[in-house]
Amino acid sequence: MAFGAGLISFLSPCVLPLIPGYISFISGVSLQEMKDGSPGNGLLNRQKLSVILNSIFFIGGFSAIFILLGASATWLGTLLSTKISFLTKIAGLFIIFFGVFKMGLIRPLFFFKEAKFNVENKKLGFIWAMIIGASFAFGWTPCIGPILTGILAFAGTLEHVKQGILLLSVYSLGLGIPFLLTAFGVNQFFRFFNRIKRHLGLLEKITGGIMILLGLLIFFDKLILIPGYLPFLNKFAL
Repeated sequence: MAFGAGLISFLSPCVLPLIPGYISFISGVSLQEMKDGSPGNGLLNRQKLSVILNSIFFIGGFSAIFILLGASATWLGTLLSTKISFLTKIAGLFIIFFGVFKMGLIRPLFFFKEAKFNVENKKLGFIWAMIIGASFAFGWTPCIGPILTGILAFAGTLEHVKQGILLLSVYSLGLGIPFLLTAFGVNQFFRFFNRIKRHLGLLEKITGGIMILLGLLIFFDKLILIPGYLPFLNKFAL
């Protein structure tokens, strides 16, 4: 479920269209140059290698922040373990709230604020790519924030810090793998985007509905019903 949440975060309307731009920015390689790259034209030449390596460091940056947040949420929940029943209900309410937000039924203005900084040098290097990745983790709250907050709220109800780390590591994989695949093939990304873009609004509403359902299950301590109806999920259990 955490991996699926990462994939859905990647498909968010204000994340997905900007992915090629992010890759171009952190690598210093133009979109046209990436589009012109193909196996017959030296796929793993120096420019392509720069795109891939910078993308890996970018993914490492946002993954590090997500994992730290997951560890912190679980650690805090462990400290307050005597209040775990109360925390579980709070987590459920948080997830329901952000599910309603994802469905577009409420639009609090403070969720749409953003922070920007300008970097003059186009070829930023690996360290800057990681820093920008970390900034990405904090910056796109209107899109990945609701899903991420839901995951963190659930992490706060877990018993061990390593469970929170694992949960957010898997979430980061769900967001990072399609990002890296885009770095390998921008042309394929644009073909995929052209097919899916008309359905992004529907995807947002479906995501919100799933979050509301999960929030209700967590609030009423009925999450155990999921593996009962979907037994194949037991093999992925924490």
